[in-house]
Amino acid sequence: MTPADSVRGVAHVCVVRPHEVRCGQTTGGAMTERAWKVVLERIERDLLDGRLGPGDRLPSERDLASDLGVGRSSVREALRVLEVMGLIRTATGSGPQSGAIVIATPSGGLSALLRLQVAAQGFALRDVVRTRLVLEDAVVTALASDEMRDTSAAHRMLDAMDADGLATSEFLALDAQLHLALAESSGNTVIAAMMAGLRTSIESYVLAGSAAIDDWDAMASRLRHEHRALIAAIDSGDADAARTLVHDHITGYYTAAGLTPTHPTH
Repeated sequence: MTPADSVRGVAHVCVVRPHEVRCGQTTGGAMTERAWKVVLERIERDLLDGRLGPGDRLPSERDLASDLGVGRSSVREALRVLEVMGLIRTATGSGPQSGAIVIATPSGGLSALLRLQVAAQGFALRDVVRTRLVLEDAVVTALASDEMRDTSAAHRMLDAMDADGLATSEFLALDAQLHLALAESSGNTVIAAMMAGLRTSIESYVLAGSAAIDDWDAMASRLRHEHRALIAAIDSGDADAARTLVHDHITGYYTAAGLTPTHPTH
């Protein structure tokens, strides 16, 4: 540290990590603002290398702060991020259940991230539509190809959508739940998490598009028929028909509602 640095009250901090030494200044904000990311990178590396896994307890705040050369407030900030992401569960106190434990909830963090991006209008509608087509193609293919498939949740949604007097918003909420139920039944937790994260966006712009449909009763009847044909194809194990039906179902509604200038493609 130079005399000039001492006068300005600048302290240099070095963080020693495997194969790397990073130095920065605690004042000016740069090092302090990045400190919590150092903690995230350490935990990520431990997860990737197999040193941590579901059910394992993270080192204490004190140990992480000491090992990484960061403040305990930075450790707490990193743990809050991991908890929101659904990767850990934290509990206060000093007993055996206290501290942070890796839980790795498959849908929690990814769904939350997608919902936030959608809320911030981070995704273009056209991109969401194309992504939905890719995801739902994979969902119906997996279900139709699985002799042990369980579409009972989807059938419950079909029956609920047949109820008399449903408002448009209620009908479309059930529609979104039907497609999510299929994703969850597919057994692919990543796809299910992505569909859950996109659900709010799908439901909101499908509802907005309904205002452009002159005869909603006719459209609702059409959607009911398309849903039942799709589930029937899945239940019969006809993956080719299921893929065609889900593609035409999604693009047909968007076109009828004026949401897209042309049919989206895979």
